[in-house]
Amino acid sequence: MTRIVQWLRGPIVFAGLLSVGVGAQCQTPGPALLPSDGGASVAAHFDPLGKPPSKFTIELRNGQKAELPFADKRDFDEAKRGFIAEPPYKRIMADAAHVAWDMASYGWLLTGKDFESIHPSLQRQAILNMAYGLYEVVPDRVYQVRGYDLANISFIKGDTGWIVFDPLTAQETARAALEFINEKLGKRPVVGVVYSHSHVDHFGGVRGVADEADVASGKVMVIAPDGFLQEAIAENVFAGNAMSRRSQWQYAVLLQRSPFGHVDQAIGKNVANGTTGLIAPNRLVKKEIEEITLDGVNMVFQNAPDTEAPVEMNTYFPQFKALWTSEIVTGTIHNIYTLRGAQVRNALNWSKEINEALYRFGQEAEVMFASHSWPRWGNARIQEVLRAQRDTYANLNNQVLHYANQGVTINEIQNVYEVPKSLRDQWPARSYHGDVQNNARAVINRFLGHYDGNPVNLIPLSPKDSAPLYVEMMGGSAKIVAKGEELMGQGKYLLATEILNKLIFAEPQNQPARRLLADAYEQLGYRAESTSVRNSFLQGAFELRNGLPGGVPPKSTGPDVVRAMSTEQWLDFIGISMDPKKAEGMRFTFNLVTPDNGEQYGVELSNATLTNIKGFSAKNPDLTVTVNRADLNQVMMGHASFDDLLASGKARFEGDRSGFDRLRSILVRFTPDFEVLPGTAAKAATPAPKPFEVRDLVESD
Repeated sequence: MTRIVQWLRGPIVFAGLLSVGVGAQCQTPGPALLPSDGGASVAAHFDPLGKPPSKFTIELRNGQKAELPFADKRDFDEAKRGFIAEPPYKRIMADAAHVAWDMASYGWLLTGKDFESIHPSLQRQAILNMAYGLYEVVPDRVYQVRGYDLANISFIKGDTGWIVFDPLTAQETARAALEFINEKLGKRPVVGVVYSHSHVDHFGGVRGVADEADVASGKVMVIAPDGFLQEAIAENVFAGNAMSRRSQWQYAVLLQRSPFGHVDQAIGKNVANGTTGLIAPNRLVKKEIEEITLDGVNMVFQNAPDTEAPVEMNTYFPQFKALWTSEIVTGTIHNIYTLRGAQVRNALNWSKEINEALYRFGQEAEVMFASHSWPRWGNARIQEVLRAQRDTYANLNNQVLHYANQGVTINEIQNVYEVPKSLRDQWPARSYHGDVQNNARAVINRFLGHYDGNPVNLIPLSPKDSAPLYVEMMGGSAKIVAKGEELMGQGKYLLATEILNKLIFAEPQNQPARRLLADAYEQLGYRAESTSVRNSFLQGAFELRNGLPGGVPPKSTGPDVVRAMSTEQWLDFIGISMDPKKAEGMRFTFNLVTPDNGEQYGVELSNATLTNIKGFSAKNPDLTVTVNRADLNQVMMGHASFDDLLASGKARFEGDRSGFDRLRSILVRFTPDFEVLPGTAAKAATPAPKPFEVRDLVESD
């Protein structure tokens, strides 16, 4: 039925799946990751209530397979190029003794099988992301360690040491990568670190490659785009708890790594579960184009804000004719709106910044590499990929607004917008991390907002309020379940979800309805090309069937992130944490003074709202709080209370503290275990953080 094709090139094995190409050009980074049982352990569904792909899903998959450009195998040739060695270990342990990284858990992808529960295009991407080891990008100058985290870590060889680009999420994986390249190529000191942008998988592992004292002394230069610290914290603090919960769906944290569960994260396999840190940059790139020479390496930085991140930059190396495209151009079309929640991104500007790179650097570049995926070689190939992604983002923006200007709404555009065939036929224009339909809605949201112009949607009922009416009008739960089963039997899964969703919001404990909706979600997940969409449907199916596990500890802030957070951001977050209903009628003012950094803040509680202003003090405050910012960090992390600081003489209160204590008593302790679907709450509550603790950064996209 299938034709197995294998290539051998040095120590790397290339195994194939189907003659049509799903895995016919797949790279395995060596036999170490191949499961000893040949993948038998993942042949059965990990969830006892899980279902295999239906005949309708398989038929759809076969049609998708026939339409995809599998004859183009260049990505596989590029992904294997420059391979030097793979590590002897399959796992990287965290300093806290748990597993931080386990590449072998995805080894079943390398068994040469065609998995009907995975979109054929996504399976191809998942295999490409199995690269594991050290690769040479530019002979004797540019190297990457891939497969140690969601991102790649890149090493530029200077005259005396390494310049590290994007040191991953966790210090354990970054440290392992540095040790591995030093073992294979000779030990060299780290003389520079570059953060390409403000997402944690691009800076969180910095302490694995650099010492803060060396940065403070100037021995190590840490380069970042202007505004880096502000954006590295701000995007994920104010709604951080909600993002943490939603990230569980986007990254499918409850699913096993299996053909029926988590298979890939589009830009890498997954996120390392280690220790995150942050060392403040000592060199900011402020100009649109700025050159820095470090250790004999000339770097031309292109500031490209308002693209994949609020601040981000590409880098060109004229000496090597090498273009680094951070996360602006990788092996996928990205999120304009990420499902974990974030500000909607600017598709048009994203396209323009790619065009800038194409015309400024792409006319002479001979290799293009990035913080995710694999490099591309040859000027013609580089220009081809840059144009494909440039045009995909621009077409999305332009075509969506074209229809919006003709009256197509945010609730319709996902069924109207279509990527042009000329782009669909190019692998760099496929949406593995982003999703075409979700991105189309995002463009309208950016320009026109969530309202579709129909007054009925100005004040929509909450689902729990509207659902009982729908259920009553449809004749009750038995009729809805029967109709749902009929639609499922016809392969009309979206229609089935439309009515079953109403039923579970009206009757959260209706088990037949929950299981039927889970079955529909599962089939929709199997069909999805985007990892975010697949993961969300499959995680939804799991939670409907099993509920949330109890006692999952929230991710709390690490000390580096707290130190980098401004006092103003912390005070803003306290305003968000305050229960406004309990604050009704409360009124007081206090001044906060932090002598060690010379800051002062006036803080007011009035009209059930907490506000603050930097650089001013209230004239007649109820209370003045004096505490060094270095000591305030302990309160922000939940390691100490103000009472602890008062007792130790590290804080001073002058005036009436009763209002302050009342404020502290009405703070809500957020935990990322709230229900997304009704009836899925954990039986055991998640432990709440201590007062004033701030949520950690949520994973990048």
